[in-house]
Amino acid sequence: MYKDKTDDEILKILKEDSRESFVDIGKKLKLSESAVRRRVKNLIDNKVIKKFTVEMGEQNSTKAIVLISVESSMDTSKVSAKLTSLEGVKTVYEITGQYDIAVIISAPNITEINGSIDALRKIPGVSDTNTVIILREVT
Repeated sequence: MYKDKTDDEILKILKEDSRESFVDIGKKLKLSESAVRRRVKNLIDNKVIKKFTVEMGEQNSTKAIVLISVESSMDTSKVSAKLTSLEGVKTVYEITGQYDIAVIISAPNITEINGSIDALRKIPGVSDTNTVIILREVT
C-alpha cells in the first residue's frame, strides 16, 4: 500500500487519541471529513491499522518487568502462550539476548505482583527469572 505524509499525520493523531473525530482530524490537516474517513478506511483495509483500542488508566497500580529464561528443550512460544493467561500479565514479548521472554505485569500492589511472579515461575519450561519493579513511567 502507498502511504504518504498525510496518512502518517493521521496515524500520529489517532495514536495520540483514537477517539479524535474525522472532522477534527480534517481541520488539523486541512482535509474534508470524507477524505479523512476514506484514508482511515484504506489504512484499515490494508492492515496498516490493526485495531482501535482503549488504554485504561491504572492509577495506584504497581508494574513490573519480568525477564524469563526458557529451558532449551521447551518451545518458547508454548511458554509465552501460557503466560498470557496469568492474572496480572498485560504484555508478553519474545525477545533476543540473555533472556527469551519479557513480561509486563500490573497489579494494585506488590503482594499481587509477587503472586503473579510465583505463578509465572511454576509454568513448565521457565528456568530462570529476573524481575524489576517499575518506579515511574516517563511520558
